[in-house]
Amino acid sequence: AGLGEFRIRDLNDEINKLLREKGHWEYRIKELGGPDYARIGPKMLDHEGKEVPGNRGYKYFGAAKDLPGVRELFEKEPLPPPRKTRAELMKDIDAEYYGYRDEDDGILEPLEQEHEKKVIAEAVEKWKMEREARLARGEEEEEENIYAVHEEESDEEGAKEREGEDGQQKFIAHVPVPTQQEIEEALVRRKKMELLQKYASETLLAQSEEAKTLLGL
Repeated sequence: AGLGEFRIRDLNDEINKLLREKGHWEYRIKELGGPDYARIGPKMLDHEGKEVPGNRGYKYFGAAKDLPGVRELFEKEPLPPPRKTRAELMKDIDAEYYGYRDEDDGILEPLEQEHEKKVIAEAVEKWKMEREARLARGEEEEEENIYAVHEEESDEEGAKEREGEDGQQKFIAHVPVPTQQEIEEALVRRKKMELLQKYASETLLAQSEEAKTLLGL
């Protein structure tokens, strides 16, 4: 370790160069029909009896294993944190998580009211400026009555228009509305028919219908 970083790297490179040359000779021996020393040879161990660490065929010996950037290559990656189950994830989820109690602290609501007033004031100011600009150009038109009902919108079958004493249009009925007297007459006729069906015989009913036919009722 006292040789210094650069000297250690040079020596480690030289050892790896010799190992590559050794590997070429082992491959050549195998081609010539000799034994496969790469397979049957002993493992390369360090002075502690541990296998020499490496990365992509490059081996690190002695103090080279402690060089900056080398130690990190062989450090085991930390285990990922354990995944939480669905029950653990749902344990802390309540109404506050979904924002249902955002206004309970009394802070958000006043801020929203203040912002709402500001937006309304800006909209009113913008409308006034646009109206003044139209007046200056002489383009101001009479404001449309949003409550007015146009004639084409009224029902052709018995639409009734009611006007007040001042002649201003008030209401248009789009369906025929019966009066109170018509409703009472209809109830009386219905009651008579129920009584006739309850107490009169079939012959009397037939005679009554025949009489109505003769009288043109």
